[in-house]
Amino acid sequence: MRRALIYLIALIVIFGGLIAVFAEWQCARHDLENRQLDQKARLEAGGSFIALPEGITHYELAGPNDGRLVVLVHGFSVPYFLWDHTFQPLVAAGFRVLRYDAYGRGYSDRPEVKYDAKLFVSQLSDLLSALHVSGPVDLVGSSLGGPVVVAFAAQHPEQVRSITLFDPGYFEGEPMPWRFMTPYFGEYVMCTSIAPHMTASQKEDFVHPERYPDYFDRYATQVKFKGTRAALLSTLREFVGRDDREDYRKLGLSGKPVLLVWGKKDKDVPFETSRLILAAVPQAEFHSLDDAAHVGFYEQPEIVNPLVIDFLRKH
Repeated sequence: MRRALIYLIALIVIFGGLIAVFAEWQCARHDLENRQLDQKARLEAGGSFIALPEGITHYELAGPNDGRLVVLVHGFSVPYFLWDHTFQPLVAAGFRVLRYDAYGRGYSDRPEVKYDAKLFVSQLSDLLSALHVSGPVDLVGSSLGGPVVVAFAAQHPEQVRSITLFDPGYFEGEPMPWRFMTPYFGEYVMCTSIAPHMTASQKEDFVHPERYPDYFDRYATQVKFKGTRAALLSTLREFVGRDDREDYRKLGLSGKPVLLVWGKKDKDVPFETSRLILAAVPQAEFHSLDDAAHVGFYEQPEIVNPLVIDFLRKH
């Protein structure tokens, strides 16, 4: 019996090793990550860079020094160029505006850590501290950036004046599919089935993707940096499967001003999800966009920017 058990364990170890080798081989065949994120690469980025505890963060800060600080937090994989149609209009309206690339995205570092809520909240907190920001700020989050800013508000309520949410994620603790969670197999699926199609899949965030070809070219550039795929997979495993309902409930109880904007044609976070957030955050000022999908603020800035500026000025 003991010998049989030893043989079984040995077979499991060997089988696991074979799976790991096969996954590595397949990933090498399909690998799109052919660039190092080094100083030379960062010269093409523009913006500024700052060293934080978990790595270098790429950011841009503009607007009057005495203006109210508005912080823009992007979603799952599109870095800070997501805010191209939002950043300058807010600056022109008199606000001081900060946008940055989350770890694992854009031109920020890809540290080998868990990409969980703690990491993303700490990055935002560390960035504000490093930039010597004192006093409350106005946070704006899109998609996955929504749960990030809501979690930040739950942990640092004194640092938050208001929150604006664009089609935010709302996680109820549902586990991610086993194909992502299984060691080695998740890496195999990510590099062979998900990563090669990520640039094309961004078109589903738009109603009229044909109007923004440069958007997808820029996206394709940043996912070529080594470590991107691992960061995104870790985010699926460590963040997307969490339960953030308590954070939204705390936001509702806080009474802080909240602006919620949602595209009715969103395929990523369905429009019906807005009802759950409005139930948790009843004070939210809600606006729906008829001809918009997941990034309505990018497709319809002429509608969304005045809403945001008016909301910020009211509060």
